[in-house]
This record gives sequence, C-alpha cells and structure tokens, in this order.
Amino acid sequence: MCESPFRLADMEAAREAADRLFAETSESLRRVLPETAEIHHVGATAVPGCVTKGDLDIVVRVRLPDFAAADRVLSARYARNSGSIRTETFSAFEKPDASPALGIQLTAIGGEHDFFHLFVSRLLADPQLVSRYNALKRRFEGKPMEDYRAAKSDFIGQVLKASGDGGDPAKRGDS
Repeated sequence: MCESPFRLADMEAAREAADRLFAETSESLRRVLPETAEIHHVGATAVPGCVTKGDLDIVVRVRLPDFAAADRVLSARYARNSGSIRTETFSAFEKPDASPALGIQLTAIGGEHDFFHLFVSRLLADPQLVSRYNALKRRFEGKPMEDYRAAKSDFIGQVLKASGDGGDPAKRGDS
C-alpha cells in the first residue's frame, strides 16, 4: 500500500479540532488510566505557529509498574499502530478515523522512548526552532510521507541531542 504524500493543513482549523479532541480524549483516558498517568498534547498542533498536517498526537507517560496495565487499557480502546515499534516501555496506538486523526504514544517514564514531551517543550520555548521546523515541513509538502518522517526524525534527534536530552528518535522508532 502506497502512503499518500505529506500535506499541510490549515493551521487554525487543525489546532481548534485538535484542542477539542484532546480535551475529550484526555478526560476519557483520565477515568481509565492509573491516577499517576500524565497525558500530554504533543506534536505541531500543541505549538502556536507551528505548521501541521492536521492530526493530534498525545503521549501518555506512566510509571514502569503501570505500563502493562495502561497498555491493556489503550489496546482495548484503540488500534495498535502497526507501523510503529512496540517494546516493554513503548506502545503506539491510532484512531485514523477520528477527526482529526489521532495517534497515542504510551511511554514508561524514563524509558528509551520517553522524549515526545521534551521535543514539544523545546518548540514551545524557542520560536526560532519552530521556524526551522516549519521550514522543514514546507520543504516536504507534496513529497512522500516516508521522506518527511525520516527528515523529521533526524531533526528531532538533533534538537534533543543539542539540548542534552540525547537519543536518536530514528533509532528509537519515532517515524
């Protein structure tokens, strides 16, 4: 199956739709996840001025002892993202027919893939970084999604490494 090309959405409409879905989804998840779970809106729709393809990305961070239970809860509600890796500290879920499309990453706090919230924090703190990220996205509009994801992964890895958060999302499976 051939993926469609990378396309940017209308930022204002995408952000409003993502904010609505995040509020609904986070409220629903707080009722069923461990009390200590952290639920964060991450990705471009969480960052003012950041261009977006229009989807909603959520990261759910839990303590390692709560990971298996949280994984069971999420897998009962959402499809597993078959294009993503799955480890003892990371799982990805999706609901592509949601409006907007929804992706949920479950990470164990301190685990190898516990970086999604760090990247969005860097973007929120640095308008120049947002401009660089926007330029990357605009360069890939209309091009293969796979190419965009590889460039995005490299960019995220560079940002996290430069900020001392380390790691390479490409090697961690963030695509």
